[in-house]
Order: sequence, then structure tokens, then C-alpha cells
Amino acid sequence: MANRGGRPNILLITCDQWRGDSLSTVGHPVVKTPHADALAREGVTFRRHYAGTAPCSPARACLYTGLYQMNNRVCRNGSPLDDRHDNIARAARRVGYDPTLFGYTDVSPDPRGRAAGDPFLRTYEGVLPGFTTRQLLPEHQKAWLSWLAARGIDSSAGFPDVHKPANADASEVSNAVPVYSKDETPTAFLAGEFLRWLSEQDEGQPWFAHVSFLSPHPPFIVPEPFNTMYEPSEGPAYDRATSLEAEKASHPFLAYHLEHHQNKSSFIPGATGKVGDWSEQEFRKIRALYYGMISEVDSQLGRIWQGIRDNGAWEDTIVILTSDHAEMMGDHFMLGKGGWFDGSYHIPLIIKAPGHALASGSAVDRFTSAVDIMPTLLDLIGGKAPHLDGQSLKPFLESHEPEIWRNAAFWEYDFRSVAEGTTEAHFGLDSRSLNLAVIRTEKVKYIHFGGGLPPLLYDLVNDPGETNNLADDPAWLPVRLEFAERLLAHRARHLDQSLALSELAEAGAVGHFARLP
Repeated sequence: MANRGGRPNILLITCDQWRGDSLSTVGHPVVKTPHADALAREGVTFRRHYAGTAPCSPARACLYTGLYQMNNRVCRNGSPLDDRHDNIARAARRVGYDPTLFGYTDVSPDPRGRAAGDPFLRTYEGVLPGFTTRQLLPEHQKAWLSWLAARGIDSSAGFPDVHKPANADASEVSNAVPVYSKDETPTAFLAGEFLRWLSEQDEGQPWFAHVSFLSPHPPFIVPEPFNTMYEPSEGPAYDRATSLEAEKASHPFLAYHLEHHQNKSSFIPGATGKVGDWSEQEFRKIRALYYGMISEVDSQLGRIWQGIRDNGAWEDTIVILTSDHAEMMGDHFMLGKGGWFDGSYHIPLIIKAPGHALASGSAVDRFTSAVDIMPTLLDLIGGKAPHLDGQSLKPFLESHEPEIWRNAAFWEYDFRSVAEGTTEAHFGLDSRSLNLAVIRTEKVKYIHFGGGLPPLLYDLVNDPGETNNLADDPAWLPVRLEFAERLLAHRARHLDQSLALSELAEAGAVGHFARLP
């Protein structure tokens, strides 16, 4: 039955740290994602979709606000989101939705106006203003742990140690079987909570759910059958320099990052040492588990799809499947995210929207960005927002290209330390200078650093793995200059325009400001 007022339901799903190449629907040679593929057959797949930044909090700020990092200014996990910014939940609430959260948003609240002892200021894992929280599941995973305990499973070790059996040797933990089953993962728990909530919704009343899964974010461990679904020998070759030392020597940032921010324990419970010390076979073991985690998430997506169908709501529901950022997964001897490589920023995006069947099963190869999600959703539901950096993807859902569209991807990465000051001390720079910006076309990628750190330039036609920096090659200096100017022009165009597009006149406010609700 159609919803009252003709408004669709909204399901926004984010899966943390999912690489954009790791879906079978985009041609991955190993990973199988039948339920994401099924969504793609009914929707549109955006094959060149990129995060706005990394890590989690900054990346989600771009997705939730439609603003680049240069404007929302969430630089690190823990950077507060300025309360003056509109966001996807507030905008949907203005048109009658009650946006409801399952999982987490990793948004640090604006501390201004709050007392020093306010519990909201104790953690960076706050909830985006505008969301009603149905099931909060931040990093400590306590709700899931208590759910396991109620099922008779010893979860007293807490997160993440509950993933590791007590008798597992740290060096063999990648082969360990978790103490819980495939039906008892955090993903399964959250999917079940969403479906339980779905069954409570009033017939004909449109709903908005944001399901935010942690997987395939580390710790990299997953139960049977997913832990043996893929062989370590399977998968493409890694993009990397000839050795770890050669990788470190390629840029000062990589030398610092590989030495100070790549600890094994961050990815595998109980492991010790540096990620770069893993052998090729060990990297492949971890990657096989990562692939298994993706398939585990995909299995729960299938459960959700079926639950919505059983509820009679599938045809009336907008479904957006994406990630906050991606995962290096062994490329350049790295795990996790950060820096400038595509492996950290190329993420999935599949959108199915009611009334847009003409484009079903199509794929878009134009460059799209996380900042496009908010304007797209508002365009689909008739909402309004102030000036955004993103553009609506609705024309692609209607099977035609917009008249004006970007011809390059853009993202940023801020690597300041702030509280500890360790990065600032290492580079001898202040926090404002520890950042980079990327502009990437089909053929060329240029990376500009603050603080005088050397730039990078890659010929993606002949070097898609980004291993040969051409920034100082005399033959490529004209290209370097061209892309530096393009990057500068892009940043100038997207400087905060909150009030610049308005004017106060005798008749009152005119321009963009006057049109806001």
C-alpha cells in the first residue's frame, strides 16, 4: 500500500570501511555479494563514487551534511560538528519524517553551550542531531554484548576481545573461529533490531531508518562459514612499491604513517608488531577474512530486503547502500584508511528509488561523491537545504545525465594529532598545515599538501597502482601546474557560501537565504 501523501520510505545503509571494488556487481574477481547485486538490478550503481575524507567521523560529516571537509571542518575523530550546519536528518524531519538510527553516526557534538560535565562531551561517538535513536551501537558494542549474554554466550571479555577464543594464540588468531555464530554477529543483531522496529510501523506512515553497520571494519574476524569462504590465494595483486622500505621512501607522509599508525593490534585482536611486517601470505589471510566479512554483511542485507518485502513496503522504499570510507587491505603495505590512495576513498553506492524503474540495472561511470547523498535524498523527498557542496544524483536515477557535472573526484585528508601533538612535532608544523587535498580525473591524480610537504602526481593510465610519483619529472611539470590550478579553483568555488548568496534589501531578504524554510 502506498504511503500517505505519496512520500516514500527511506532506508540509508552505511557499511563501515567497504571498498568500492569489492562487490560482484562491479566485477570483482572473487567477492560474491548476491544481495547487493540484487539491489543493483533494481537500482543504479555508481561505479566511481568517493568518500569526502577519512577516517570515520570526518567521512560521515561529509555524507550527513553534504559539505566538504573544508566547510564542515570535522578534521579528525573527535572534531565537533558545528551545530550551525544543516544535516540529512534535520532536513528530512522538516518534511515530516522521524529519522531513526540503528548503529552509530560518530558525530561529536558541538560543545558550545554545554556544561563542562555534560555526558554528551565524554565521547566522540555522539548521535547526529535530528536522529531518534532506536538502537545505539557505538564502538564498545555493549548492546550487542548483552544480547549475546542473554543467548547464553560468554561475552564478559568485552569488545573486541570477545571475538577471540581464550585459547587462541595471537599469531594464529586470523584462523580463529569466533565464540558466536553467523546469526549472532553485530550485523545480524542490528538487522534484527531494524526488522523488529519495522514491524511496529503504522501502515501507510512513511518511515526513515538509518542502519549503520560496523562491518567490514576491523577487527578482521568473522564466524563460519564466512571465515573460510575465500582462499588466501584468491584475489588481485596488491598495488604497492617493490618493498616496504621503498614505499616509506616514496613520501614523508608514508614514512611516518607506516611507522606510527599501522599497528597489527588495531586490526587483529592480540596481534603485535607493525602491519608492514606481515608476509604476503599473512596479508592474503587477512584479505580473505575481509572478503568474508563483506559476504556476511551481504547476507544480512538479503535478510533486510526480504523483511521489507514481507512488510509490503519494498516498492515504496528508497534504499541507499554505501560506506563512509574504504580500506587499503594490503595495498601499499597498509590496512585501514588515510592518505590519498584510491583504496581508502573509493566506496560503493547503489540507489533504488520508487518511480525510477527506467534506470533499473544501470551503472554510472561519472565521478560522484559522499557529499551528493544529502542533496539527492532531499531532491527525492521534496526537502530543502541551504547551499551544499554536493549535487543531486536524481537525474542519473531518471536515466539521463545532468547538464553540468564534475569531471573529477575531490577529497581531503587531515592528519593532525591535536591533543597529543605527535604529528605536529614530527613534521615541525602546526595543526593547520597537516592536511592534503586530492583532485583525480580518469587519467591524472594530483595531491597537494599543506605546510610545504612535497606534492604527488600520478599518471593513472600507465600507473593505476599509484607507485610512480611524477611531480618532479620535467616532462610532467605543465600537468602539475594545470592540476594545482584546477584544485585551487575547485576550493575557491566551494568556499563556504552560507550567506554570500543572499542579500538584505529594503524589501527584505533576497536570494538563497530568503528561500530557506
